[in-house]
Amino acid sequence: MVTATKKIDPFTLEIVKDSLLAIGDEMFIALARTSMSPIIYEVLDYASGLTDAKGNLLTQGNGVTGFIGMLTFMVKETLNKFGEKDLNPGDIIIINDPYKGGGSHLSDVGLVMPIFHDGEIVAFSANKAHWTEVGGKDPGSFTNDSTEIFQEGLQFPCVKLFESGKVNQAIVDIIESNVRFPDLSLGDMWAQVAALKTGDKRVKELCNKHGKEIVLASIDKYLDHGEQLSRIELKKLPKGTFEAEDFVDSDGMGNGPFKLKVKVTITDDEFICDFRGSHPQVPGSVNCSLTGLISAVRTIFLAITNPSQDVNDGVFRPLKVITDKRSILSAERPAPVSNYFESMLVGADLIWKALAPFLPERLSAGHLTSVCSVTLSGLHPDTNEAFLIVEPSVGGWGAGQGQDGASGQFCIGDGETYNVPVEVAETRYGVMLDEYSLRVDGGGAGEFIGGKGVIRSYRALTNGQSATITYGRNINPPWGFNGGQNGSTNQFIVEKANGEIEGPYGVYPRYPLQKGDVIKLMTATGGGYGNPLNRPAEKVVEDVKNGYITLAQAKDVYGVSVDPATYDFTLTTKRINGGNKA
Repeated sequence: MVTATKKIDPFTLEIVKDSLLAIGDEMFIALARTSMSPIIYEVLDYASGLTDAKGNLLTQGNGVTGFIGMLTFMVKETLNKFGEKDLNPGDIIIINDPYKGGGSHLSDVGLVMPIFHDGEIVAFSANKAHWTEVGGKDPGSFTNDSTEIFQEGLQFPCVKLFESGKVNQAIVDIIESNVRFPDLSLGDMWAQVAALKTGDKRVKELCNKHGKEIVLASIDKYLDHGEQLSRIELKKLPKGTFEAEDFVDSDGMGNGPFKLKVKVTITDDEFICDFRGSHPQVPGSVNCSLTGLISAVRTIFLAITNPSQDVNDGVFRPLKVITDKRSILSAERPAPVSNYFESMLVGADLIWKALAPFLPERLSAGHLTSVCSVTLSGLHPDTNEAFLIVEPSVGGWGAGQGQDGASGQFCIGDGETYNVPVEVAETRYGVMLDEYSLRVDGGGAGEFIGGKGVIRSYRALTNGQSATITYGRNINPPWGFNGGQNGSTNQFIVEKANGEIEGPYGVYPRYPLQKGDVIKLMTATGGGYGNPLNRPAEKVVEDVKNGYITLAQAKDVYGVSVDPATYDFTLTTKRINGGNKA
């Protein structure tokens, strides 16, 4: 292979590499355009891409950053189970087993397709998408009070959905009989199949155009180049061991909080994340598998080293992740994992927290650190048909050196995803959105202020609706640093039609809603950066004008007394004496 690479000009290698990236993008778009579920085509809760013949990630069109790496483990589990000899052209494998290759929860269903050229596997086409339904005890499948995996839906243990191009109708029939919205789930399955076949077709075209040997040589060079870039950036990082700890608030069963800890060791050659000593796996569904943790750690590793780098497995060769067995971050069967993302995100955030003081130019203060998932079901008032909302919520990110935090953004695990638009929600579902606004609670004070969370209020339009809400960071707020204050917590309340108010809550399974009830979802403000008394007085006045802080907060926290009539200001004695600069 090395000899072949030497004979190929670098321009051809670059063209092939860019072609592989383009194939990943085309697969990503194909899945969204053919999907049936808003959680996929609106929210973009999926990922798709290519791996090499050994399962090493080559390209990933990615909505959910928490899936970085999961395609790799799906393909490697496929190879472990079947080997190359038992895989044939036209095979498609379905897998969502969290403990073996699936990595997340049962709702995230993965498909894998070997790509053959001249009788040899040259690559794999793979994708992973959140189905609206995979069965289980609750609508939407992922719930917050399950106690074992068997309550959470259908499990696909790396089996062939297609064999030599022929669909296994028995699996399709099982899916149809076990999910509440078969048209949506099967529609999403076929969309994933279409995206896989797009990748299969394009890779074969690439091999026919340039030759298999050139394509394989380009793949090797691409992976090696990713490693080289990572190692260059690794040498620029501070060396040593950095530690942090934090908590998962609850497991949804009344237990918690649970301590998580990390020790990050950085050398010129390795980036080691050691989570040993974190809490053992728990009775509730916030457990995360090792695969899920590794994928989340990869996201942080990219943010610290080179976030603009194309994602491939070569990039992650210097990265190592260590955990105890059967911990909350490396759970084993039959631990429930529906809300795996809550522990996964805290685990990843620990690395961020440990290194932020030493990389302030790259890492901000703490953010909402929760998917803030919402599952709301009931009957549509016009059609009397069942509807199901499944979506994450946006919130505030932390401030950093030289900049305020971003407002109304998804957590790091969700990445480039979106809310279901208000117009779509009100048309398709039995709800009215009374409010969608920034949450201005004054949290995250600092020289640079934390980004704002949001308020999103759903009014039930029919009786008998049910909401399952999982808002992590409802006890321990996003952390500030370098003198910045902590942000606020995630929470929700219910405003009853009769005027009563219940809550606040963080985690609640199947909250009953009647017509006219409003569920008011409020996400966190991110942590602040720097001493609040050093925030320029003019910016404090603008914050008051924008409604971000109150007059009292401007005076008490920032040391700026603002005249509400003219917006003239004076500095308090506290500010003059307490700031680092006048």
